[in-house]
Amino acid sequence: MRRLPTARPGRKGSFSVSYLRKALSAGGILVWVLAAIALSLALGGIRIGGEPFLPQAVGRVFATFSALFSQFLTFAIPLIIIGLVTPAIADLGRGAGRWLGITTAIAYASTLFSGFLTYVVCAALFPRLLASTSLSGVEEPGSALETYFSIEMPAAVPVMTALLLSFVIGIGLSLIPRGVLRKGFIEFRAIITRLIERIIIPLLPLHIFGIFLNLTYTGEAWSVMRTLLRVVVVVLILEVVILGVQYVVAGIIGGRNPVRALATMMPAYLTALGTSSSAATIPVTLAQTRRNGVSDTVASFTVPLCATIHLAGSTSKIFSFAFAIVLTQELSVSTVQWVGFIFMLGITMVAAPGVPGGAIMAATGLLSSMLGFDDAQVALMIATYIAMDSFGTATNVTGDGAIAIVVDRLAGGRIGADGDPENARELSFDGMKYLDRVSVEGLVSPEELTASAEAAGADAVS
Repeated sequence: MRRLPTARPGRKGSFSVSYLRKALSAGGILVWVLAAIALSLALGGIRIGGEPFLPQAVGRVFATFSALFSQFLTFAIPLIIIGLVTPAIADLGRGAGRWLGITTAIAYASTLFSGFLTYVVCAALFPRLLASTSLSGVEEPGSALETYFSIEMPAAVPVMTALLLSFVIGIGLSLIPRGVLRKGFIEFRAIITRLIERIIIPLLPLHIFGIFLNLTYTGEAWSVMRTLLRVVVVVLILEVVILGVQYVVAGIIGGRNPVRALATMMPAYLTALGTSSSAATIPVTLAQTRRNGVSDTVASFTVPLCATIHLAGSTSKIFSFAFAIVLTQELSVSTVQWVGFIFMLGITMVAAPGVPGGAIMAATGLLSSMLGFDDAQVALMIATYIAMDSFGTATNVTGDGAIAIVVDRLAGGRIGADGDPENARELSFDGMKYLDRVSVEGLVSPEELTASAEAAGADAVS
């Protein structure tokens, strides 16, 4: 006779935990980020007897982790750019320079659109909205949770150097049909991909938890938001409009549903809210862009590139706060000056590093030279920008997905250059086997060198 299974103690609880784990895994990074934000706001916002529910000693543990993880991201970001952009440009074949130029032109056009749209809206609304508002009392948000210790993790090269290095080497590899260096970068891309998938993505929600927990402890950011509430509301609406236009255009060109494509990018948007860094959000942006149907080659090329050169959201935010300060401080700036400022700001944003605060730091020179801001007004601009840094960053990275859709469509599926005879011949050369023989035998005979040169063809560089 068949025995019925007996219930085990704790089985119901185990089932609940297992179900929760499966639900979180099925939801991907989006569910984990939402859970991290909600939990941090709950634990940091609850007060018992005037003290936070989560003791500061515990909160400092998470603040320490966030600081260390942020340092690690600072170290890893240039490597991510080199590891993804270089082989992606090389994969483009002999059209690498053309697609690099096209993508940069699209990013600059998107930034200009954002700047001029913001100018029109600010000129129409701010004179009435800010008639009785003063920004002189705004202070830069501080930190309520001190770290137990810190470890400096300097990057091997600066972000801009990594980007330029990727351009030079990537374009060079696309023009010179040799296999060893190309395959070396392919292997380096595999290392970076594992780094993203096995370390950065799993730890990112915990990093965001620490950032938002600190935000709820200090409360200063919310004070700044209350002071600038009317400007903030206009900025947030503008950024929604900017994203809407970007994805409608991308949907028309790429033949995709703009609402669905924008919804797919929401994990990247929420991640950027926590990291305040376009570059640090690259792993999530890359994954969601691929889910939108963009080919791996195009996504690996456009996302790391646009994380540094496409800052449409930051442009809108910088212009809005600059316009607000000009009005409330009674500065005199003509229409011609504003137009010139937008064009120069677009160029500056292309060169700005995609790290927290990078956009406003790159723009401080323009604020002083073109708008006449003094040191106090520049400091005020930095304070107001940093208070809302994450929202502009979120708009930047989400817009990168729209650019990737457009580039993927314009490339017509040929950007991978798999059918390019130069790339086919290059990839057919077993560079690793060749290097292994050199390392084992210690030398290569002249006959073998001659045979290798003949196999590579007349265009090969000896």
